[in-house]
Amino acid sequence: MRSMSSTADKILDVAQSLIVAGGYNAFSYADISDAIGIRKASIHHHFPTKAELVAALVDRYRQQAELGLKSLQEQFASPADQLQSYLNFWQTCIRDASLPFCVCAMLAGEMPMLPAEVASRVQAYFHMLARWLAAVLQAGAEQRLFRLDERPEDEAQMLMASVHGAMLSARAFNDPDLFVTIVNAQIAKLLVEDR
Repeated sequence: MRSMSSTADKILDVAQSLIVAGGYNAFSYADISDAIGIRKASIHHHFPTKAELVAALVDRYRQQAELGLKSLQEQFASPADQLQSYLNFWQTCIRDASLPFCVCAMLAGEMPMLPAEVASRVQAYFHMLARWLAAVLQAGAEQRLFRLDERPEDEAQMLMASVHGAMLSARAFNDPDLFVTIVNAQIAKLLVEDR
């Protein structure tokens, strides 16, 4: 990925917070202009269209997620600890409102209306996350840490849906603890009793 200027990074940061707050169609370049204090023409210089802006944002978000997940695997040998650390990341983000909702989950809710170049990147993010979760679940099952009732790929999809659904519930009820309640119940189903 090309090196971005600090202005482009600021534009992406503001766009990310606006998407998390309201989705793809809830913001314009005027909103970014107001937030950063630059002219709309400057935003167009970095990102000629909104679709290009959001595509770049999703690319950056996915790369950050990939690095974060790789870091979890390097930090924690146990698949159970890797999975718990992934969930702890979201718990912290939701509790302190630093990233109260997954950008790609928010965009996925608008999938039929997204430009193709954005939609394909959102799908790529979910494919990447599903592969990582499936690999962690498979490794955990092989080490007898997890009890899987379905194939690792199917369990990964169910877990991913639970995590993103828990984000939605926490937001709907304005209750960060609800996220923890939901995901902990899901993890408890996976853990082998006598570990």
